[in-house]
Amino acid sequence: MKFAAVCGSGLGSSFMVEMNINSVLNELGVSGVEVSHYDLGSAAPDMADVFFVGGDLADSAQHLGEIVVLDSIIDLDELKQKVQAVCQEKGLL
Repeated sequence: MKFAAVCGSGLGSSFMVEMNINSVLNELGVSGVEVSHYDLGSAAPDMADVFFVGGDLADSAQHLGEIVVLDSIIDLDELKQKVQAVCQEKGLL
């Protein structure tokens, strides 16, 4: 299973979300998930199973396939809730 964080430039914010997703996965005891980060221009549907994007990119990221829209990329509680929901949906929990 692959998760990806996507932002406009692929630098700071997507890397921060990637690290936070990894922390949430560790906290939940989920293993076997590869997490990476990309800029929107480089991201392609075959790069991950689930893409996490900020609300500002939700419309532009529809071509990626399954996306999870984060209302706030710095809200750890929201991220944990959404990562946990994806993990339950995918049978990882």
